[in-house]
Amino acid sequence: MVKEIHTSSLATGEKSPTEHDVEVAAVAKRRQFSPAYKRRMVQAAAACDTPGAVGALLRREGLYSSHLTSWRRELETAEQAALSPKRRGPKVDVSKAETRRIDALERDLSRLQQKLNHAELIIAAQKKLCALLGLRGEEVTP
Repeated sequence: MVKEIHTSSLATGEKSPTEHDVEVAAVAKRRQFSPAYKRRMVQAAAACDTPGAVGALLRREGLYSSHLTSWRRELETAEQAALSPKRRGPKVDVSKAETRRIDALERDLSRLQQKLNHAELIIAAQKKLCALLGLRGEEVTP
Protein backbone atom coordinates (compact mmCIF):
# COMPACT_ATOMS: atom_id res chain seq x y z
CA MET A 1 0.00 0.00 0.00
CA VAL A 2 1.54 3.27 -1.16
CA LYS A 3 0.57 6.55 0.40
CA GLU A 4 -0.23 9.28 -2.01
CA ILE A 5 1.15 12.72 -1.46
CA HIS A 6 -1.27 15.41 -2.43
CA THR A 7 0.26 18.18 -4.46
CA SER A 8 -2.08 20.72 -2.93
CA SER A 9 -0.62 20.14 0.55
CA LEU A 10 2.95 20.47 -0.77
CA ALA A 11 2.10 23.71 -2.52
CA THR A 12 0.82 25.28 0.70
CA GLY A 13 4.03 24.39 2.57
CA GLU A 14 2.57 21.68 4.76
CA LYS A 15 4.76 18.70 5.49
CA SER A 16 3.68 15.34 4.27
CA PRO A 17 3.12 12.63 6.88
CA THR A 18 6.18 10.71 5.69
CA GLU A 19 8.61 13.61 6.06
CA HIS A 20 10.59 13.74 9.25
CA ASP A 21 11.35 16.88 11.19
CA VAL A 22 15.14 17.00 11.14
CA GLU A 23 15.56 20.16 13.21
CA VAL A 24 16.71 19.67 16.74
CA ALA A 25 14.79 21.81 19.18
CA ALA A 26 17.02 21.36 22.23
CA VAL A 27 20.49 22.83 22.59
CA ALA A 28 23.23 20.29 23.13
CA LYS A 29 24.59 20.30 26.67
CA ARG A 30 27.84 18.94 28.01
CA ARG A 31 27.37 15.73 29.92
CA GLN A 32 28.11 15.82 33.62
CA PHE A 33 29.00 12.73 35.58
CA SER A 34 28.63 12.33 39.33
CA PRO A 35 31.67 11.35 41.39
CA ALA A 36 29.96 8.07 42.34
CA TYR A 37 29.42 7.21 38.64
CA LYS A 38 33.04 8.05 37.82
CA ARG A 39 34.30 5.87 40.66
CA ARG A 40 31.99 3.02 39.62
CA MET A 41 33.18 3.15 35.98
CA VAL A 42 36.87 3.24 36.96
CA GLN A 43 36.35 0.24 39.24
CA ALA A 44 34.42 -1.60 36.51
CA ALA A 45 37.21 -0.91 34.01
CA ALA A 46 39.80 -2.14 36.51
CA ALA A 47 37.80 -5.33 37.02
CA CYS A 48 37.83 -6.12 33.26
CA ASP A 49 40.29 -8.95 32.70
CA THR A 50 39.58 -10.18 29.18
CA PRO A 51 40.84 -8.40 26.06
CA GLY A 52 38.24 -6.01 24.68
CA ALA A 53 36.17 -5.93 27.85
CA VAL A 54 37.10 -2.30 28.60
CA GLY A 55 36.14 -1.31 25.06
CA ALA A 56 32.80 -3.06 25.41
CA LEU A 57 32.19 -1.29 28.71
CA LEU A 58 33.01 2.08 27.14
CA ARG A 59 30.71 1.44 24.17
CA ARG A 60 27.88 0.25 26.42
CA GLU A 61 28.15 3.38 28.61
CA GLY A 62 28.82 5.77 25.71
CA LEU A 63 32.18 6.88 27.11
CA TYR A 64 35.63 7.56 25.71
CA SER A 65 38.94 6.20 26.96
CA SER A 66 39.98 9.76 27.79
CA HIS A 67 37.15 9.83 30.33
CA LEU A 68 38.70 6.90 32.17
CA THR A 69 42.16 8.46 32.01
CA SER A 70 41.05 11.77 33.49
CA TRP A 71 38.81 10.10 36.08
CA ARG A 72 41.66 7.87 37.25
CA ARG A 73 43.82 10.97 37.65
CA GLU A 74 41.03 12.76 39.56
CA LEU A 75 40.55 9.81 41.91
CA GLU A 76 44.29 9.57 42.55
CA THR A 77 44.60 13.25 43.44
CA ALA A 78 41.48 13.04 45.64
CA GLU A 79 42.93 10.05 47.51
CA GLN A 80 46.25 11.83 48.00
CA ALA A 81 44.47 14.94 49.27
CA ALA A 82 42.37 12.84 51.65
CA LEU A 83 45.42 11.10 53.08
CA SER A 84 47.62 14.17 53.40
CA PRO A 85 47.74 15.88 56.80
CA LYS A 86 45.41 18.81 57.24
CA ARG A 87 46.79 22.17 58.30
CA ARG A 88 45.42 23.03 61.69
CA GLY A 89 44.48 26.42 62.99
CA PRO A 90 42.76 29.37 61.43
CA LYS A 91 42.93 29.78 57.71
CA VAL A 92 45.03 32.60 56.31
CA ASP A 93 42.94 35.60 55.31
CA VAL A 94 44.66 37.32 52.41
CA SER A 95 42.95 40.68 52.98
CA LYS A 96 44.02 40.76 56.65
CA ALA A 97 47.59 39.82 55.74
CA GLU A 98 47.68 42.62 53.17
CA THR A 99 46.27 45.09 55.70
CA ARG A 100 48.93 44.09 58.25
CA ARG A 101 51.65 44.51 55.64
CA ILE A 102 50.38 47.98 54.69
CA ASP A 103 50.24 49.01 58.37
CA ALA A 104 53.82 47.82 58.92
CA LEU A 105 55.03 49.72 55.85
CA GLU A 106 53.26 52.89 57.00
CA ARG A 107 54.89 52.60 60.46
CA ASP A 108 58.31 52.18 58.82
CA LEU A 109 57.65 55.18 56.59
CA SER A 110 56.69 57.43 59.52
CA ARG A 111 59.75 56.25 61.53
CA LEU A 112 62.08 56.95 58.61
CA GLN A 113 60.49 60.38 58.05
CA GLN A 114 61.15 61.24 61.71
CA LYS A 115 64.78 60.14 61.35
CA LEU A 116 65.11 62.25 58.20
CA ASN A 117 63.67 65.33 59.93
CA HIS A 118 66.05 64.77 62.85
CA ALA A 119 69.04 64.42 60.48
CA GLU A 120 68.03 67.62 58.64
CA LEU A 121 67.86 69.51 61.96
CA ILE A 122 71.35 68.26 62.90
CA ILE A 123 72.73 69.32 59.51
CA ALA A 124 71.15 72.78 59.83
CA ALA A 125 72.63 73.17 63.34
CA GLN A 126 76.08 72.14 62.08
CA LYS A 127 75.86 74.74 59.29
CA LYS A 128 74.98 77.46 61.81
CA LEU A 129 77.84 76.38 64.08
CA CYS A 130 80.30 76.50 61.19
CA ALA A 131 79.05 80.00 60.29
CA LEU A 132 79.43 81.22 63.91
CA LEU A 133 82.93 79.77 64.30
CA GLY A 134 83.96 81.09 60.91
CA LEU A 135 84.87 77.70 59.61
CA ARG A 136 84.58 77.17 55.96
CA GLY A 137 82.25 74.27 55.22
CA GLU A 138 83.63 71.96 52.64
CA GLU A 139 80.88 71.01 50.35
CA VAL A 140 81.13 67.71 48.69
CA THR A 141 80.07 67.76 45.07
CA PRO A 142 78.76 64.56 43.75
